[in-house]
Amino acid sequence: MNSLDKNGFEIVTGLLEPKERCELMTCLGPANGAGRRGVLGIPLVERMASSARIIALIRTRLKSEPRAVRGIYFDKSLKTNWIVAWHQDLALAVQARVDIPGFGPWSRKNGVPHVLAPAELLERMLILRLHLDDCDETNGALRVLPGTHLLGRLSASQIKSIVAGARPTTCCLSSGDALLMRPLLLHSSSRSRKPVHRRVLHIEYAAFDLPSGLGWYETI
Repeated sequence: MNSLDKNGFEIVTGLLEPKERCELMTCLGPANGAGRRGVLGIPLVERMASSARIIALIRTRLKSEPRAVRGIYFDKSLKTNWIVAWHQDLALAVQARVDIPGFGPWSRKNGVPHVLAPAELLERMLILRLHLDDCDETNGALRVLPGTHLLGRLSASQIKSIVAGARPTTCCLSSGDALLMRPLLLHSSSRSRKPVHRRVLHIEYAAFDLPSGLGWYETI
């Protein structure tokens, strides 16, 4: 089993050229609060997310043709700082609420409907996190629990029990590196303790079509 299949995450070094990284930082600018959603609509992000190089990387790790379905830009610093508790990425951003068996519960984030998806669909998704800055344990790097993506959708009590006996791995990356991650992998992050940025472009890819009636809120 490769790292992604076995552990639920994989680091790809030097995926972005310095010029590409600088262009993304200039284009995206500062993020307000914990993050900026809906960035797939930005032409430069759209071109990057759908480029032959990126799609080839994602395609080899999914069983069907991938499509980008959500983009979020994070900029963690001492000014915009936050803690992320241990969790799985279970929610899909969709155009409108349609009640379908296996999907739910529902919520709204920044006015956009979100629904928790069945585990069998989440297993056919992949997250690409493009790191625009160096990150380690001092500035809020992601922490993961390897192998937990194989456990399906977990309840709050199950997550608490697993975390209590686990040894987290901190994903230390350099600017230009990428982190590939399965949505069901348990992950968290702490506050930054350094006066530097930790900018990440988070892009979600799906290798399936939504059930009839549901539509992606943003996609390429």
